[in-house]
Amino acid sequence: TTLVRSLHPGSRLALCDGHYIPLLGFGTYAPEAVPKSMGEAATKVALEVGYRHIDGAFFYGNLKEIGRAIREKVTDGTVKREDLFYTSKLWNTHHSPALVPPALERYLQDLQLEYMDM
Repeated sequence: TTLVRSLHPGSRLALCDGHYIPLLGFGTYAPEAVPKSMGEAATKVALEVGYRHIDGAFFYGNLKEIGRAIREKVTDGTVKREDLFYTSKLWNTHHSPALVPPALERYLQDLQLEYMDM
């Protein structure tokens, strides 16, 4: 279709709050057999080639590595944090309202990010 032919890493969709979400995202899940360092390296490459939507999750067990990759690429000038859209998922055992804030804080601490976009 026309939409698929016109997609590129910079394609994005306006959200109702005025922010934008990149249409193409880089998923950070990898099976346990894959070293976490490979996920870190792959995330760096994804950012270098133009991906601006990074998707992760506590369940993936690699938040620290993905956070290091993001920080390195922000520090070296490849990307600005405000140009990234980081998405995550709240793990099932953290759905109780009392557990949401500490879970979010832990995720952010592991990622060494100040905020998640979604």
